[in-house]
Amino acid sequence: MPRSVNSVASRAKRKRVLELAKGYFGRKKNVWTVAKNAVEKGLVYAYRDRKAKKREFRTLWIARINAGARLHGMSYSELMGKINKAGIDLNRKVLADLAMNHPAAFEAVVKKVK
Repeated sequence: MPRSVNSVASRAKRKRVLELAKGYFGRKKNVWTVAKNAVEKGLVYAYRDRKAKKREFRTLWIARINAGARLHGMSYSELMGKINKAGIDLNRKVLADLAMNHPAAFEAVVKKVK
């Protein structure tokens, strides 16, 4: 009995991986074994960094809120404690946007909690 090889599926798999490798430098874009490794590693980085992105934005928002709070004579932790105690439901993303782009609105929030 002859050996059966599903070459259609094999070729499709290689084609799919090489499509994902488009734009890579050198052999990473067109040599199957090198491209496969590069794509796998790239997908691992993508998965990891989707989580890391959230952490990085949170630290950015905290830095911006802290800078805005210090202009009004408060620290970040003081401000967040007073905001929570006052029952103001603004998340860090919104507070950071107010501190950066709408200083008057941020000042109103600070005055309300003082």
